[in-house]
Amino acid sequence: MRIRDLAWLAALSDHQHVTETAAVLRTSQPTLSRAVARVEAELGTELFARMPDGVRPTPTGELVVTAARDIADRYDQLLADLGSALDPDTGVVRLAFLDSIATSLVPRVLRAFHEHAPRVRVLLRQEPAHEILLDLASGAADLAITSPRPDGPLAWHVVQDERLVLVVPPTHPLRERRELGLEELGEEQLVTTPVGFGYRTLVDGLLRQAGISPPISFESQDLATIEGLVAAGLGVALLPEPFAGQSGTIGVRLTGDAAHRLIGLTWRSDRDLSVPAQRFRDFVRASPPPAPQPRPAASRTTGHSRQNS
Repeated sequence: MRIRDLAWLAALSDHQHVTETAAVLRTSQPTLSRAVARVEAELGTELFARMPDGVRPTPTGELVVTAARDIADRYDQLLADLGSALDPDTGVVRLAFLDSIATSLVPRVLRAFHEHAPRVRVLLRQEPAHEILLDLASGAADLAITSPRPDGPLAWHVVQDERLVLVVPPTHPLRERRELGLEELGEEQLVTTPVGFGYRTLVDGLLRQAGISPPISFESQDLATIEGLVAAGLGVALLPEPFAGQSGTIGVRLTGDAAHRLIGLTWRSDRDLSVPAQRFRDFVRASPPPAPQPRPAASRTTGHSRQNS
């Protein structure tokens, strides 16, 4: 049974006249009649009753036409999906990324790629690191921009290396320091991202290395919001250097080489990417790292904020 024949059955049911249907389908009346007869013979039942003014589906014909319409529609969707997956110029890329880079790195990467491949659609998923890993595993995302480098069968390409600084309010006693070690924080109240976010994992690791566990005052998944909370005097924070000063805060450099964040593009290494996703990956790998730029205030806060007692 041909997919084309099923689509023709649906068209004949709509128009209920062989000659008119053949004209719409741009085929001959005998060709259409043979197609209907072929399906009827294969299914062993009459699908259309011949009437003086045309044809009408029989009761069994109604069942067959409904199924034929669904199969033909699904086939058309399959062709469209394959076209998107295989066409590097007009296909679809599914990209996941961290909330903390939603208004900084990601827009710059997307702008550059859009100039390179303007007809490729990039579907975005903004989410924490643990959800990114689930989406890469399930195939809901082709690639992701994340930090730190994830474990498992995942390839990795560093996109940006950010220095971290201690961000303090403009009146804080540490504001005059040129640099300091994290061990000097003592009992300073810390503003940071929630547990489960990639950035929180990084910060917790740095604090463990310094042998300290400061109390958490507020949590937000948006780094610009964290900087604003610090400016309001609600604690201190470890943030990428470009965030310091956005709302009047002061950034103090940290001693040692560990205080930085590597952001990278990752994808599953145990299965093939679609052609458009390969094009996006290869474009990012061939591009120079974007120059750091000050980040504007966030337009929305998607994370929760919490004050601990």
